[in-house]
Amino acid sequence: MKISYHGHSVVQIETNGTKVIIDPFINGNELTDLKVEDVKVDAILLTHGHNDHVGDTVEIAKRNNALVIAPFELATYLSYKGIQTHAMHIGGAHTFDFGKVKLTQAFHGSSYSDEQQNIIYTGMPSGILFTAEGKTIYHAGDTALFSDMKMIGERHEIDVAFLPIGDNFTMGPEDASDAAKWLKAKRVVPIHYNTFPVIQQNPHSFVQLLPEGVGKVLSPGESIELS
Repeated sequence: MKISYHGHSVVQIETNGTKVIIDPFINGNELTDLKVEDVKVDAILLTHGHNDHVGDTVEIAKRNNALVIAPFELATYLSYKGIQTHAMHIGGAHTFDFGKVKLTQAFHGSSYSDEQQNIIYTGMPSGILFTAEGKTIYHAGDTALFSDMKMIGERHEIDVAFLPIGDNFTMGPEDASDAAKWLKAKRVVPIHYNTFPVIQQNPHSFVQLLPEGVGKVLSPGESIELS
């Protein structure tokens, strides 16, 4: 399994001959190494409906005939755009051909702003547990620290956790370091930082808050191989 990071909260997973991308915010993301027209994926996973996470989902899904997996209200809204969706909700899991997806809770908001500046409610925000090839990846989405992360860590052996550290909208570095401790992940990668001035952080300082060898800063385009 190959897991790559592409700026902000964009994570791509290659497993079992399938490519999956999480929260593909590309256009407008100055930190990404990706171009929408070059993205080749079979499925898109979304944590919530904010513009910096839904991003270029519709174009990528149509271009690739990709399945979009998202919380119920967000999946329903995107289905109106003419793309194939699979709706889920927090606590639910589903096994696809390429792996198992389970949604966890996240403490945040979830809405989408259209061109007319209408705010559309898109359901509860979520985190994602993705399991394939005997490995489990946790993408926390946008979230505050919450104590049930302890339960997530107790019930799931997490190989890599992607945690937001930007503060202001999500956990900051200190809270994210507590999340890492509770999740007991073997590897922790910081996400959702430095894209906008208000979420400027030093990811290397965050890594220093973690036990030696646990934290890993990935530059856009860098990856982790799990075997």
